[in-house]
This record gives sequence, structure tokens and C-alpha cells, in this order.
Amino acid sequence: MRKEHDFLGELEVADELYYGVQTIRALENFHITGKHLDQDFIKALAMVKKASALANMKTGRLNVSIGKAIVQAADEVIAGEFADQFPVDPIQGGAGTSVNMNMNEVLANRACEILGHPKGSYDIVSPNNHCNMAQSTNDAFPTAIKVCAILKSKPLLEALQRLVDELEKKAEEYSEILKMGRTHLQDAVPITLGQEMGAYASGIRRGIKRIKSAVEGAHVINMGATAGEPFYTAENLIDATNNTDVFADISSGLKVTALVLIKMANDFRLMASGPRCGIGELKLPARQPGSSIMPGKVNPVIAEVLNQVCYQVIGNDLTITLAVENGQFELNVMEPVLAYNLFNNLCYLKNGVNTFVDKLLVDLEVDREQCEYWLNRSVGIVTALLPHLGYETASALAKEAYETGRAIRDIILDQGLLTEDEINHILSPKEMTRPGIAGANLLKQKGN
Repeated sequence: MRKEHDFLGELEVADELYYGVQTIRALENFHITGKHLDQDFIKALAMVKKASALANMKTGRLNVSIGKAIVQAADEVIAGEFADQFPVDPIQGGAGTSVNMNMNEVLANRACEILGHPKGSYDIVSPNNHCNMAQSTNDAFPTAIKVCAILKSKPLLEALQRLVDELEKKAEEYSEILKMGRTHLQDAVPITLGQEMGAYASGIRRGIKRIKSAVEGAHVINMGATAGEPFYTAENLIDATNNTDVFADISSGLKVTALVLIKMANDFRLMASGPRCGIGELKLPARQPGSSIMPGKVNPVIAEVLNQVCYQVIGNDLTITLAVENGQFELNVMEPVLAYNLFNNLCYLKNGVNTFVDKLLVDLEVDREQCEYWLNRSVGIVTALLPHLGYETASALAKEAYETGRAIRDIILDQGLLTEDEINHILSPKEMTRPGIAGANLLKQKGN
């Protein structure tokens, strides 16, 4: 054991530990989530410390041998070493001071070793005087949050782009599959399944743009130096320290994207419902038995888990919103809970989207016969006939179809309003996507 002290007193620290007295106090004070710091955040904070050491050496304030030892220690942390030396709870009081000092202590003790001294030789390398030189928790901690958010946004954006690519592939593959469109959960005008997939892709593309724009704001930080990205010092450092609205922007981008994903996942669940007694237009890949008592039942578990991921993201967004709102005067002390939930959201959404692509979308199948069955039974297709038959005739057809239960197609043929070839032409996927042109041509032909 070694003895370390702060202004509150002295504590014993096990020799094998790289953290010190202030980390131990945090372990004693904060038993909240039972979780540890996000690994990407640890790396991001080490990047900030490395950049600061390099800047401090350049100004001549930091001794070069000490600075190089700190940089080497930071590089080791960035490489994933000493991950078990950051045990503090991510939700804590103190605006992140415990996290900052945990890093400072680890770097100082590892730097002492590099220089040939035992851990705890703070007269050689000090957590405060050297590792925290020209810094404060109030600038190092939020800067590390921004660095981490940028790091985590990249795999999320890649996952969302994979989703867009796969949806666009399905849009092309399903471009000729005509099915019933539905509004108010009721039959509406026909649409191609490809058009629906393309619409989902369009919504996700907006999410990508929204998140990219919000993350761009994270490149403005309230300290100097750089960490490998084009960071810029804020024009007003006081504003950048006491306001955390950039994190609300990022969280909002994630939340709105989650709303789009929820809508898409629910549509997939509905189109796959049944399969015998529901809509049954889509065949989702069977990933696990759906019941412990009903043999043969398969549930849309992948769409369901994406929904739940998105619900969690939305709930966390409220926590982030409240944390951003609750800064007072020159500092927002609620950044730990803000960071914890923001990092979780970036991770959860990435994992949820990748799961949806890999476990559902790639192996998705379509029941073409079921799509055609609903299309032929629907009265909604009468809307597509408006340019060809006129509103009054179409209304009479719809009324008769509802009253008799007969198919619109059969009634039209019986009344000789259109030939079967004309009906097939009108209801073809190509013409259904541009009914005005086809309708005008047919009306001219009929002299109407």
C-alpha cells in the first residue's frame, strides 16, 4: 500500500492501482449506476490530455521529459490499456471532477513509472500541476464529451447509411410490386412496395443530415489544442463553458431520427402481421421461436427491438434536455448525466440500426400473391380509376363494391366500362406511379 493525501486528509491506496486518492473518494461517494465510464470517453479524455501536454510543452511551461512521459501514458490509454483503472460511476456530482482527476491520477502514476519512479511520486509528476496544467474540469471534461460524441457519431452514421443503402436496394428490387397503400389504417390508393422502401430511405437520409449538422457544432470547444479533428476555440469561452446546448442539438438529432425509425419499424410489423390472419405482405426472417406455448409462432422481434431502442433514446433525450437546462451561472454541473445518456444513445442507436439491417432487412421477403390479393379485393383502387372513368362513375362502383363484396375489377368488366387489358394497364406499377398521364391518354381515346 502507498499513502496519498488531498486537502481532506490521507488515504491508503493499493500499490498496483494507477488511480489515487481522489478517485477513491469518488468510489466511496457515488454508487449510482453500477456502470463504468464509456471506453470511447476514456480515450477521448486521454486525447484531450495528450493535446494539452503537447501544447504546454510547446509554450515552455511543461518540462519536456515530464511532458513526453504524460504523452506516452496518454497514448497507452488511447490504445485501450489501463481500462480497468477508470472505475468511477458515470453519474456523479462535481461536474465531472472525479472523472478528470481519475484520468490525471492514472496518467501521473504511469508517467512516474515511465520516468523510473514508483507510483505516487507526485513530486516528480503531479496529477494537478502537470497532467492538469492550464486546464480545468470545466474545459477538459466538456471538450472530451464533444470529442467522444464525434467519435461515436461516425459508426452511427455508417450504420444509418447502411440502412439507407439497403432500403434503396429494396426500392429497386420491389419497384414492380404493386400493393395497397393505406391511410388512417384504411385502404387508400395503390402504391408500389418499392416506393414505400424509397420513402423510408428518404426519411433516414434526413436523419443523417440532421445528425451531421448537429455534430459539426461539437467541433467548437472551450479550450485550445487539438485532438486529431479540426477543432476550434469558441469565440466566447464563458458562453462555451456555461452553456451545453450543442449536446441538446445532437440529442435532438438522434431523437428525431429515432422517431423516423419507429415509424418504419412499425410499418414493417404491420405489413408482416399475421401471417395468415393479418396483412401478411412481408415475410420477415424467422430469428427465434415466438412463444413458449404456441408451436410454430414467430414474432417480429428485430423490428420490436429497434422500436425499444428508439424509445430508450427518446427517454434519454429528456434527461439530456433537463441536464442542459439546469446549468447555473458560469457552469453546468449536470454534464456527467448528460454525457452518460448521450453516449448511450449514440451507441444504442448504432446497434439497433445495424441489428435491423443485418437480422431483418437483408433477408426480407415479399409475399407477392398476398399483395395482389389485397389489391384486387380493395375498393381503394377505384381512386386510380378517377382519371379514366370520372368521379361519379367511380363513386357508384365503390358503393356497389362495398354493398355486394364484389371486386371492383369484376364490376367494371361486367358493366363493360373498361377491358381487362385497359384495367391491367392502368393498374400496372409503371402507370400507377404516373396516373395523370395514363388517364389523360385514355380519356382522349374514349372521347370523354
